[in-house]
Amino acid sequence: RIGSASSLSSAVINTRLQELVRLFKERTEKVKEKLIDSDVTSDDESPVASPAAAAAVPAPGGELEGDKPLGDDHYCEMLCCTFKRRPWLQHLKSYQFPSSIDPLTNLMYVLWLFFVVMAWNWNCWLIPVRWAFPYQTPANIHYWLLVDYLCDLIYLLDILIFQTRLQFVQGGDIITDKKAMKENYLRSQRFKMDVLCLLPLDFFYFKVGVNPLLRFPRCLKYMAFFEFNNRLEAILTKAYIYRVIRTTAYLLYSLHLNSCLYYWASAYEGLGSTTWVYDGEGNSYIRCYYWAVKTLITIGGLPDPKTLFEIVFQLLNYFTGVFAFSVMIGQMRDVVGAATAGQTYYRSCMDSTIKYMNFYRIPRAVQNRVKTWYEYTWHSQGMLDESELLVQLPDKMRLDIAIDVNYNIVSKVALFQGCDRQMIFDMLKRLRSVVYLPNDYVCKKGEIGREMYIIQAGQVQVLGGPDGKSVLVTLKAGSVFGEISLLAAGGGNRRTANVVAHGFANLFILEKKDLNEILVHYPESQKLLRKKAKKMLRSNNKPKDEKGGPGDALVIPPKAETPKLFRAALAATGRMGGKGPLGRLRWRLKELQAMQE
Repeated sequence: RIGSASSLSSAVINTRLQELVRLFKERTEKVKEKLIDSDVTSDDESPVASPAAAAAVPAPGGELEGDKPLGDDHYCEMLCCTFKRRPWLQHLKSYQFPSSIDPLTNLMYVLWLFFVVMAWNWNCWLIPVRWAFPYQTPANIHYWLLVDYLCDLIYLLDILIFQTRLQFVQGGDIITDKKAMKENYLRSQRFKMDVLCLLPLDFFYFKVGVNPLLRFPRCLKYMAFFEFNNRLEAILTKAYIYRVIRTTAYLLYSLHLNSCLYYWASAYEGLGSTTWVYDGEGNSYIRCYYWAVKTLITIGGLPDPKTLFEIVFQLLNYFTGVFAFSVMIGQMRDVVGAATAGQTYYRSCMDSTIKYMNFYRIPRAVQNRVKTWYEYTWHSQGMLDESELLVQLPDKMRLDIAIDVNYNIVSKVALFQGCDRQMIFDMLKRLRSVVYLPNDYVCKKGEIGREMYIIQAGQVQVLGGPDGKSVLVTLKAGSVFGEISLLAAGGGNRRTANVVAHGFANLFILEKKDLNEILVHYPESQKLLRKKAKKMLRSNNKPKDEKGGPGDALVIPPKAETPKLFRAALAATGRMGGKGPLGRLRWRLKELQAMQE
């Protein structure tokens, strides 16, 4: 048994070693291919998982194939080794807080700002309520204080942990040094306001009692609120929705403050003492908020003030209401205008085009196609011209976007495989997106080809045949046509077929002059492209009977070669002067051969 077990284990080890040798050989071949052809990416070099690694994958029953240690310990099996893996709790304990935080891109910092803003909103909304309304009582004072000091703790952690670790830019360099970041925060206006908002006025509680107005400095942490707005708008896809919500919150907060002031004025005059003050019935906050809405919006229908104090208070309310609502309406108009700026631009362009076509009396059919192009282009791309969006970006950022959008398609073009990678990157920035409507001619037979087309979305059909309307082939997304025209010379750049859009089609266009401007800087790639273009032209210009690839459809296709055994049978029938089916077939074949000659 011992001998059989040892032989079995040695066989397993030999098998795994052979598998490793095979994987290394495959990796070496792929590296050689990359050195020969620079267009091969590093993604193709990842080795395939070995059978030993695949053995660690759970079976459908939920258990690992093969032996594995059981119990509370965590193990991981790889090849012929088994090592212990720490559980998630150990990972959590070993987590280290980052030494520096990027305030522009770190989502953890945005989440922390959310908690800081929540604490700030607690103070801004609840301090006036607790001061004006009788909601803070000795029975529930400990709950109020618990939340108050929890908010103070959030303020303190923000100062000690987060603000002292924020990166900043100095002289064009991103500073990540701990001492420099701390000194930058200590010298900033933000630090002065953060210290001011944490003034320990709570010690006066022992002398004057728990007065919420002593916590008013906590509302001075407004810089965190505006920073949170900027960071949140930067990561939201539809930031205008948040802007509308924020503007509405401004309005509600102004009404909230006015309701608190009205209850305070009513308590100062005496609840129910006159017809103007709050009479003390029902929910005090709801009744006062309703009065504040009617006053600030100047709806009317309110009782007239009686005393001088009430008249002055009401006049200040009216003036404040007019000013506040004019500001709110202006902000809401700006938010809605920014959200619909693209739609407004699209409508203005379309209206100007329709006005132009009506002035020159363009046929109605052409006008309808123009309107359809506007509608489809706007709804498919969200803009009329993509180049207008990217023109403000630096050249490097435009290249990064072009690589993400177009590189996977362009790298598959056979004409450009093996060319300099930087040459392809420069070419990506010259691609132009065009939308074709159904049955639009992309190119016509016989015209001079000056562009290459890459299908981004949709389909196009290549037409040919005697009538020029037969569909020879349908090209789908990712296909390329017209690439030979970019490098052909001496009349070889004429289109050989009609290409029509089948449905709506989004195409990328590369013009010949753009490619020539790029190839000036890449002579090796230019030689390679010329060589490939000549080879492709020679294959396209071969006679139809010699050409291996698909060509124009023949009216009478060439006759297939007769099998040798069948020819021998026909020859024997002719020598024997036989009649019957084979004799008639032999006579028919001779007749067809004469017709073909």
